[in-house]
Amino acid sequence: MLTVVRDLFRYNREFTAGTVLIVFIVVISCLSYFSPVDPVLQYVVPPDRPPSGEYWFGTNSRGQDLFWQATFAIRNTLLFGVLVAFLSRIISIVVGLLAGYVGGWFDRGLMSLNDVVVALPIFPILVLFYFTLRNDLSTLTLALIMACFGWPFDARLIRSVALGLRSREFTHHAVFAGMSTRKIMFEEHLPYVMPIVFSTALANMIWSIGLSVTLAVLGFTDLNIPTIGTMIYWANNHSAMVAGRWWWIAVPVGLVVITFVGLYLLAVSFNEYIDPRSRLRRIGGEGRS
Repeated sequence: MLTVVRDLFRYNREFTAGTVLIVFIVVISCLSYFSPVDPVLQYVVPPDRPPSGEYWFGTNSRGQDLFWQATFAIRNTLLFGVLVAFLSRIISIVVGLLAGYVGGWFDRGLMSLNDVVVALPIFPILVLFYFTLRNDLSTLTLALIMACFGWPFDARLIRSVALGLRSREFTHHAVFAGMSTRKIMFEEHLPYVMPIVFSTALANMIWSIGLSVTLAVLGFTDLNIPTIGTMIYWANNHSAMVAGRWWWIAVPVGLVVITFVGLYLLAVSFNEYIDPRSRLRRIGGEGRS
């Protein structure tokens, strides 16, 4: 894995740029642990102050310092995306490896389930869960629900690799050696699909963060938890743009755009590295230059 990262830093400028952007976001989120104020408290600073040396990101109409609130918001938003990506990777790995290695009716059954999940309208279902659970819809519950919808495309990719690995010589040797199906899948085949797992995890984070921000902006999440979406929700609720308090909208939008661009560049870089032709073409081009 270290070799992959080294090659990406050396030959892929998009990966370097994406890493810089994500490191910046992570640093901003880590500053939340040093915040002198509780982000939930209101009217702890003068309201509606524009960005200045005293208040770097300005303050909002609720009397909150937007800089410190933004550190909590981006931290919670980023952790939510990581949690959804992690949980959905578990499902996609298990389904993809099982379908690819076992094959037969088991493969057909799992891929039929895969196609059903792909066809489901996710956003209306999430809104339905909100109106059903209301106060019981915690961040963890929402992450679990979204993870149950975020695995099918990636499971099919993993399955396609597992289908090829099933007929490889080392798999036959493992079977003859008496290795169980579980050991073959997770000890022999899993290392070969890890690049796909990392690449799809980044794409899944973009999907889950975007969906969570949309839900929060519409008021379909816990509005007391600082996130990028809830910051935008309260800004809209107080007509920030109409009142000329542009910084209240610009701060969360700017942070989420940086996050999306950084994750996108990393995902594209990993996808290019996975493709041998793209990897060799880029390395060859760098070598000639």
